[in-house]
Amino acid sequence: MKHVPVILLALACAGAVSTLAEATEFRITQKGQQFNPRVLTIKAGDEVVFVNDDTGTHNVFSESAANSFDLKAQRPGASTRVAFPKAGKVDVRCAIHPSMRMTIEVE
Repeated sequence: MKHVPVILLALACAGAVSTLAEATEFRITQKGQQFNPRVLTIKAGDEVVFVNDDTGTHNVFSESAANSFDLKAQRPGASTRVAFPKAGKVDVRCAIHPSMRMTIEVE
């Protein structure tokens, strides 16, 4: 009986590892005060790397109910990874440049 919990724990850990291995990473660049791409569809659990390829600082954020985040001041050359665990529409903006907008659809 003492070995049963250890086996169940090992099986549970193996399942968690395979779930993590299935996540995909996407890249969104910021250049010319625009996001590229402007629309992105991903699966819940995927990660997006926001890369500032611009000459100025950006503050990328989302207040969307499904996945909210705030990267704060992201200087040129910086990159930040964000996980999207929940399905839903995510409106992404830059607090410094109001014309910078994009949408991430998380399925």
